[in-house]
Amino acid sequence: MPANSRWHTWVAVAVLALATACGGSSGSTASTPAPTPTPAPTVLSATATVAGTSQTIFTDAKGMTLYYYTPDKGGVVTCLAACAQNWPPLRLPAGVTTPRGDKGVTGTLGTVSNPEGGTQITYNAWPLYTWTKDQKAGDTTGQGVAGKWFVVTPTVASAK
Repeated sequence: MPANSRWHTWVAVAVLALATACGGSSGSTASTPAPTPTPAPTVLSATATVAGTSQTIFTDAKGMTLYYYTPDKGGVVTCLAACAQNWPPLRLPAGVTTPRGDKGVTGTLGTVSNPEGGTQITYNAWPLYTWTKDQKAGDTTGQGVAGKWFVVTPTVASAK
């Protein structure tokens, strides 16, 4: 090997060694922060039959129909204790600070403090609930119960 080639090889090795010793390297090891995953929507839109008519309704992440309660007018949670046992409030999941909806959720999602704890999700200021008698995704058996419970649809007027 010619002396000139050995010299270039030695210089290249020395530079690489120096770079490694000083914290550098020949390959990129800089860590890029992992992207923050986008939280899954907490309110989804679906098609279901409500009172004999096919409509767009809102559901929770499990596909269970969401309802509003007319005494909650003004955005105040009034379904508490035994009522909330039958009509569980839709609360924000742990680690989520803002509710999200899929593309069919065209109104305003928000939150309200639930007097029994947690943060309850609202749609157009109506606190949202599921119904324990709905057995599977798409059931709407709570529609019209006691004349005060109604399926949430994109056209629900504001509770304010």
